Amino acid sequence: MRASRLVSLLLLLQSRGRVTARELAEALEVSIRTVYRDIDSLGAAGVPVYGEPGHEGGYRLLGGYQTRLTGLTAEEAEALFLTGLPAAAAQLGLTSAAATAQRKLLAALPAELRGRAGRVADRFHLDLPPWYVGAERTPHLAPIADATWNQQVLRIRYLRWAEPHEITRTVQPHGLVLKAGNWYLVARGEDRFRTYRISRILEVEVLSRSFDRADGFDLASHWDDYLDHFDRRRHRDTAVLRLSRRGLDRLQSLLEPAVVAAGKTTAGPDRTGWTEIEIPIESVDAAVPELLKFGGDVEVVAPEALRTEIIRALRAMNRAYGVEVRN
Repeated sequence: MRASRLVSLLLLLQSRGRVTARELAEALEVSIRTVYRDIDSLGAAGVPVYGEPGHEGGYRLLGGYQTRLTGLTAEEAEALFLTGLPAAAAQLGLTSAAATAQRKLLAALPAELRGRAGRVADRFHLDLPPWYVGAERTPHLAPIADATWNQQVLRIRYLRWAEPHEITRTVQPHGLVLKAGNWYLVARGEDRFRTYRISRILEVEVLSRSFDRADGFDLASHWDDYLDHFDRRRHRDTAVLRLSRRGLDRLQSLLEPAVVAAGKTTAGPDRTGWTEIEIPIESVDAAVPELLKFGGDVEVVAPEALRTEIIRALRAMNRAYGVEVRN
């Protein structure tokens, strides 16, 4: 375990340049005291590690020191092939590059690992889009990706839901996200970050001027914040439900995770054995088909408008099947 950590520490120094003890500790998930001991061990082994004191200090390798580490474990070699996304690479125009990189990696591996790594592709396949949903057309993805990589400004014509539906904006592309088989562009314009669905970009022009990325921008953190804000903005209303034991068991499979999580924090059983919960909803119209999935295992308590719409839908279903309903 310690030998593996020393290798990881050396690779961090080699790839990042100057790194503080705290940054190394966070990356390796160990204490700062452990980092100090590991640095001493590398020095004793002949690795030229130099420590610079002060606020701007840290550890670095002297003289552009490089090491060739080929000791991949079987699990590491297999994991490298599990990280490949051939469908995503194809959409980005990188099919040939990805295939070439994979061939080079296979050639560099020892014979006993080459077979294990190659078998991963035969036994595991990653299919990103959800069931029953066709892949979206993204004809502008490749130039957008290229501009994102090269930090070039884009002018896009975009089709949105709100009016006016077609808009033109000049943006600085900071990142691309692949979510449930759909591509999204995260870009800054007018000192504000916005998210654009790539399939809804009607036209794109890569401008000749470049831009500097926003200081401290982290794509993964920004995306998490965006999803959280999107859920809160979309779920503007709430509904109070009573669920049978079976309905409560089916909650997670019938409603989206954010709704389920909110409902579980309010759950409380009543005297009849049913459980009352409060969930966020987008609107009455959107909630009706979602709650009809529960059949007789749910009762809408509030709001009254939602309860009325559920009753209306059930009466319409009864009429369709010729069932007489008495008030």
